[in-house]
Amino acid sequence: MWAVVGLGNPGRRYAGTRHNVGFTFIKRLAKAWKIRLRKKIFHSKAFQVERKGERVLLALPMTYMNNSGLAVKEILKGRGVKPEHFIVVYDDLDIPLGEIRIRKKGGPGTHKGMSSIVQEIGTTEFPRIRIGIGPLSPDEDATEYVLSPFNEAEDPYLDKGLKKAQEALEMVLSGGVEKAMNLYNQREKTLE
Repeated sequence: MWAVVGLGNPGRRYAGTRHNVGFTFIKRLAKAWKIRLRKKIFHSKAFQVERKGERVLLALPMTYMNNSGLAVKEILKGRGVKPEHFIVVYDDLDIPLGEIRIRKKGGPGTHKGMSSIVQEIGTTEFPRIRIGIGPLSPDEDATEYVLSPFNEAEDPYLDKGLKKAQEALEMVLSGGVEKAMNLYNQREKTLE
């Protein structure tokens, strides 16, 4: 059993913002897998599906970003998911738009949603896919930036990052987290 959780904030106000790229990813994945995230369980909108002989729960926490750990804790406990089979997908300001990074484990950094998860489940031993939303220019406020929507010129780069994240997720679900890390943790030229 796997759980794949995308981080974001519920509600129209936050839809399509940079900070909600985890939600965007899960919604895109659900569409590709032809499922609907309607069921409200574990403080989340979720759906469980069978993929290549494995049960996978996709979830969007409805607890708001800074309390994401409350939903994750319920998901892991309620479905008996081991931390190493829990994958979190979220935005990262330090990664250029169009790029992703995969980690097998590690600290939360400055991401408040990740801090909440680590605090609630008591471990950093779980994989994560970070989707680039940067770079943040020196004269921009980080809070305003992450809560702003992507512009039309950025859409192709966003699409590229989401596609890479989906490919990486498929590898991780097949037991290839190291393979995904080797393939996708490369810097490439994106926005100038």
